[in-house]
Amino acid sequence: MAHQFDVPTNRLYQIRDELLRKHIPLTDLISGNVNSQGIIFPLSCLQKAMAAGTRTSQIYRPNPLGQPVARQAIARFYAKAGLQIPIEQILLTPGTSMSYWYAFKLLADAGDEILAPVPSYPLFDSIAALCGVKLIPYRLREAARWEIDFSSMEAAITSRTKAIVLISPHNPTGAVATEEEVQVIADMATHRGLAIISDEVFSSFLFNRSTLPRPAMTKAPLVITMNGLSKMLALPGMKIGWMAISGEKARVRTATKTLEMISDTFLPVNEPAQFSLPEIFKGSTVFQKKYVAIVQNRMAMAMDSLKEILNVSFIRPEGGFFVTVRLVGEKADEEKATEYLLEKYRILVHPGYFYDMEGQHVVFSFVSRPGVLRSALKCLSKI
Repeated sequence: MAHQFDVPTNRLYQIRDELLRKHIPLTDLISGNVNSQGIIFPLSCLQKAMAAGTRTSQIYRPNPLGQPVARQAIARFYAKAGLQIPIEQILLTPGTSMSYWYAFKLLADAGDEILAPVPSYPLFDSIAALCGVKLIPYRLREAARWEIDFSSMEAAITSRTKAIVLISPHNPTGAVATEEEVQVIADMATHRGLAIISDEVFSSFLFNRSTLPRPAMTKAPLVITMNGLSKMLALPGMKIGWMAISGEKARVRTATKTLEMISDTFLPVNEPAQFSLPEIFKGSTVFQKKYVAIVQNRMAMAMDSLKEILNVSFIRPEGGFFVTVRLVGEKADEEKATEYLLEKYRILVHPGYFYDMEGQHVVFSFVSRPGVLRSALKCLSKI
């Protein structure tokens, strides 16, 4: 398996690494780490939560599913959204990447297939490779607000298909699946007996609707809903994520039991962090409102800046942290454009082919500080 990861560094990151070796500063417009952009969870609240968590966790009594008080806090989070998930159906993980690894191991044997959207974040390929699972793409239609191409999804299903991954809000297109799209996926999963892996890490950041359509709200046979503190509360360093299991009782019971066994093998989630979770949720209300407003304002500013650039077109994101921009013109070349931006202006964005996109695109995050983002976007007109 090692050869799958032993690949040469692409030209764009060779340029980046050389700049970093020379200590030349650059503007990273691809990072979704809001901490580096001035958005930080209140220290006083975090200190209070961690102090409480540290006191409670002095005697080590691990629970493979996660400490009940932490799972209760997560259950209350979903209850506020109208979704009732018992704590026995919630599993804590050290982040969504590990949640995917758990889900792939749970649902598929070596050689089995899981459907995933394209374009999509390239990390999934590595996780699937580690699990011996084949990721089979279904397309998102750029011409129609990056909506799901259900004919592509249907055609991708085989006898070895075990699950469908839904990412909503989607990274990197910013598309949010509608109620109708979610229901079609649920119907397809029910008809085929498939699980749904629902990645909702950007669910707090919706720009044109107040609620997120969720597969867990449908009658799909098995839904694994993923989220965590990293994006939701700007706490990537806490390394707290979770999986909420819902669906038919028998399948939920089997899935939860298996996930508990997998987790018990590693017990990977920091105990003080688990015990701090109720206090973190409790103290996050005011901060999160401000945080969401900041992200929305930065998104709107970025879209206004893009409107002034003649050589690009874009679909306004419906949620999340990222936007995908199409380069317009016969000579458009995403690879050359991104390398030029980095070499000439010290600006790092991604070419669309990193995400298996068709056509010529660049991808970037709009969560950067407004002044930095506005200056960087002016350079897009020069590629």
